[in-house]
Amino acid sequence: MFVQRLLEAQQRERHHLTAELVKVKGLMPLLMKRRNGGSWTAAERAELMLQLQALAHLSPYLVVLAMPGSFLALPILAWWLDRRRVQRIGPTSATNRSTDI
Repeated sequence: MFVQRLLEAQQRERHHLTAELVKVKGLMPLLMKRRNGGSWTAAERAELMLQLQALAHLSPYLVVLAMPGSFLALPILAWWLDRRRVQRIGPTSATNRSTDI
């Protein structure tokens, strides 16, 4: 039961991580546009803000991956983040949400 819940939490975090990484695609060319002498349009600035926010959501993962033994720490991180989300939105709605994903 515990192992199954841990694996489900890890699966949810994997989907979340993949979704955030997709948002960051194309960040470097957009950042380099200004350095290469171009200027950002209003739409590009909005896109840049969205991508930087996506990076901020990834920061707990990036910190864990930089640590030695991070492979063992990823399931613990998934459990911790899932536990925090359950406390924030309530246990009954979190259970229903996990079946929707």
